[in-house]
Amino acid sequence: MFKYQVINKKYEDFLLNIKEYFQKSDHTIHQARNQLKVISYENKKYVVKAFKIPNLLNQIVYAYIRNSKAKKSYLNAIELLKLNISTPKPIGYIEFYRHKLFKESYYVSEFVEYDFTIREPLRNKTLRKREEIIKEFVKFTYNLHQKGVFHKDFSAGNTLVLKKENNYDFSIVDINRLELKTITLDLAMKNFDKLWLDEDTLIFIAKEYAQLSGYNEKECIDKIIFYDKKLKDFVQKRRKIKKRILGK
Repeated sequence: MFKYQVINKKYEDFLLNIKEYFQKSDHTIHQARNQLKVISYENKKYVVKAFKIPNLLNQIVYAYIRNSKAKKSYLNAIELLKLNISTPKPIGYIEFYRHKLFKESYYVSEFVEYDFTIREPLRNKTLRKREEIIKEFVKFTYNLHQKGVFHKDFSAGNTLVLKKENNYDFSIVDINRLELKTITLDLAMKNFDKLWLDEDTLIFIAKEYAQLSGYNEKECIDKIIFYDKKLKDFVQKRRKIKKRILGK
């Protein structure tokens, strides 16, 4: 049993046979809990994200209560494009079930050519035009917030950067955990915590955001540092607990 949805019916065969296409492709671009591959179909490239089969509880939840990550990725992409926010064009998603339980799921989008992710200018302090790129990135993020978009996985690898003649274009990916809501100052500054940056870069971002938004500069700096430290302390504590449990 399966469920699927596509924007254009010409991709129906692609989705229905996605497991075979995915297995045959050796062009993996990311592999962790989930796996991303670039797959060619009718002489065009697509990115296919295969989500890990969830635990038994979530197999029930995704089957009967909540939208799956694949479906949320598809719906969120449509919403972002309606808001004129760049993300790879969605093609469709497909979900597979066995014994009435949710199992595999795949999300398909067009492949986007890009020059680098925002990780490069954020981490490489010797990069040419680094400050200019970061300023444009903060402007892009402020635009997200103005449109009520809160990307919960706003890590450094999830913003693609394309160099233009006189500026830079940005596109967001990994959008299954995305919320549409009013963005307060706290939420805005918290949104930068997963970038995992040094204090100088955080302060630079906070100052730029304050200039764009009209928020108090010191308040922006204090909050961005607070949320950054809070996340880093949490991760460090979790690592220590895990180390104790494993006895390493």
